[in-house]
Amino acid sequence: MAATAAFRLHPAAFFSVHPREAGTKKPLHHCPPHRILVPRRACLLRAKSSNGLPQMGASFGNTNEAVPAEVIDGRPAGDGPPEQGGSTVSITVVGASGDLAKKKIFPALFALFYEDCLPEHFTVFGYARSKMNDEELRTMISTTLTCRIDKRENCGDKMEQFLQRCFYQSGQYNTEEGFAELDRKLKEKEEGRLPNRLFYLSIPPNIFVDVVRSASRTASSSTGWTRFIVEKPFGRDSESSGELTRSLKKYLAEEQIFRIDHYLGKELVENLSVLRFSNLVFEPLWSRNYIRNVQLIFSEDFGTEGRGGYFDNYGIIRDIMQNHLLQILALFAMETPVSLDAEDIRNEKVKVLRSMRQLKVEDVVVGQYKGHTRGGRSFPGYADDPTVPKGSVTPTFAAAALFIDNARWDGVPFLMKAGKALHTRRAEIRVQFRRVPGNLYRRNIGTDLDKATNELVLRVQPDEAIYLKINNKVPGLGMRLDRSNLNLLYSERYRREIPDAYERLLLDAIEGERRLFIRSDELDAAWAIFTPVLRELEDRRVAPELYPYGSRGPVGAHYLAANYNVRWGDITGDDGSF
Repeated sequence: MAATAAFRLHPAAFFSVHPREAGTKKPLHHCPPHRILVPRRACLLRAKSSNGLPQMGASFGNTNEAVPAEVIDGRPAGDGPPEQGGSTVSITVVGASGDLAKKKIFPALFALFYEDCLPEHFTVFGYARSKMNDEELRTMISTTLTCRIDKRENCGDKMEQFLQRCFYQSGQYNTEEGFAELDRKLKEKEEGRLPNRLFYLSIPPNIFVDVVRSASRTASSSTGWTRFIVEKPFGRDSESSGELTRSLKKYLAEEQIFRIDHYLGKELVENLSVLRFSNLVFEPLWSRNYIRNVQLIFSEDFGTEGRGGYFDNYGIIRDIMQNHLLQILALFAMETPVSLDAEDIRNEKVKVLRSMRQLKVEDVVVGQYKGHTRGGRSFPGYADDPTVPKGSVTPTFAAAALFIDNARWDGVPFLMKAGKALHTRRAEIRVQFRRVPGNLYRRNIGTDLDKATNELVLRVQPDEAIYLKINNKVPGLGMRLDRSNLNLLYSERYRREIPDAYERLLLDAIEGERRLFIRSDELDAAWAIFTPVLRELEDRRVAPELYPYGSRGPVGAHYLAANYNVRWGDITGDDGSF
């Protein structure tokens, strides 16, 4: 028999949709396929609903008529006469003096400007109660702006150009006077152009409605579109979430509300549907026939760090599981959508959420970290935080077993766990497959179920990666099996910085792309899963299991997984770190 030529399978053959030519330098444009690229204007979108008709956006100026929002680069399509000066986008960050605005929102806007992804004509306004002028705002945000690693040569010029488009308006959140003055200043900047306005509510949820009421009445665009980005938390349970939605809809149409979950903008979360729907090797395996469990893991290696008072109002289940992890689960488990249009994708996500069982207390483990000394250094416990109420039973860790009662996923446990002050920082999706029927090499593998099966891991953060665990023969004369990884490590495959999630989501909001934002019925379905167990935990004041700061979490989480013959993939010692 003729000797076969040895070959090496590059991981990009599995995972890369658009491989770049080696050594070719191209400008970074992270626009997905539904956008088009044109010179100097990198990210243009034609926003349509699932039936191909223009999406609608409501205007709250002097008329109640709906305004068409079919947009190509911010220019409404239609038969009316074009505006003499084209269009402009005004972005107002409400709560501009807060940490989220300074650390995430302003840097994301600058990054979009740096990559030529913002419209040619745009203005950024900060709005907050703090007394500040334009120069003071520019000084404040300039300390947080950074340029792409591969394009630093014109960083200073770009930064100065961006800062000159940033302005500030001081005002109260619950009165219209400040927003009326903001409207006057916006009109000065927008003069001669079709005005489109985006408001980012980087404020506590208890003042969402006040700001929306004031801004929609006095600072909405009279002829262009007006949109509001709303940050989580979206209520504390089904009742408060529903009340928030009803209150917002008194002043806004659903199409104007962009409920942001920044995890949906993460690169690996975006790649989840690409991996599944564009690779024939995975799509046929994506069901109960081949998958025995799915794990969604989130861990932070630090505690509440003085923010315990705020965190105590919500806890880890509301903070992480009900939104970030559940959204990822819905994207993972959904059926193939009709198209990549926002409504088609969100329709499939809602179907998954509505098919899920309500959580019960016996399917949940809660924990709270306690003080611990390691390496001569003392780490305080959650209860040691002076901002945390005495005797608090708010969980800083939770693990849960969820089930989807449909034909594709019947009987497959979806295990979630999330916690603070754990041994490492990570967020990942682990897909553990079933064992090979009648495996010829079962004697070599033994009874270890994890070694007898394959596992696909999508590491969302840090060090983004996708790797597939396989069994192979160790070179030599004997027959010894080894577990190895076929991996795609992003930092090695793509030699450039990965855009921050806020960049992608802000760009989508500006362009009217809603697929990564949460619809109201989607939010209702998510809360329906978690509200009963949250109420029972709080009504019974279930005491969380204590675990040391820097540990792997409470022991109860391992017993919960064992109930379903599952071992957490991040504690096997074979976690794919490289």
